[in-house]
Amino acid sequence: MAKLFFNYSTMNAGKSTVLLQASHNYRENGMQTYLMTAAIDGRAGKGRIASRIGIGSEADTFAPDEDLFAKIADRLAQGPVACIFVDEAQFLSKEQVWQLARVVDDLKVPILAYGLRVDFRGELFPGSAALLALADEMREVRTICHCGKKATMVVRRGPDGEVLHDGNQVQIGGNETYVSLCRRHWRAAMGELPDDSPA
Repeated sequence: MAKLFFNYSTMNAGKSTVLLQASHNYRENGMQTYLMTAAIDGRAGKGRIASRIGIGSEADTFAPDEDLFAKIADRLAQGPVACIFVDEAQFLSKEQVWQLARVVDDLKVPILAYGLRVDFRGELFPGSAALLALADEMREVRTICHCGKKATMVVRRGPDGEVLHDGNQVQIGGNETYVSLCRRHWRAAMGELPDDSPA
């Protein structure tokens, strides 16, 4: 039975690595996969999913207002697909998440979406909020804070290395811009804990 999965985490947890490995497993068994990533994120090159450990694969891209049900239906008309993988799923719109749910329900193809749960302000991305509401199954891809606890939050740093407290929700960047932290160290970085409070 096809399902919509949401695999979420903070930055640098290895989401793309897990996605690429899962797609490889299908292909190694003679099944085709369809990979998609957000057009807005070109860090690995346009239409490419890549991990920090050096593996990558070509992918189709999705734009903010694109009809993903129609896009996927067009791809399926070209030949069977065993599974669809969506990277950078936090950049999906609520409507696009509903379109993915329709693909699962009506076209009977499983979809594994990978993305961030919250932004640097601790707020849900619209795509992530919709996936949390609609996904059949959710899995956390874990990473750790510098203290060793599970990282659930992320801070954004400016060019001077200082932690930013406001700004646009979407700003593409990697290790030079974002740091994953546990909730307590995120609160400390955001100035919500007194300086003498043990962190």
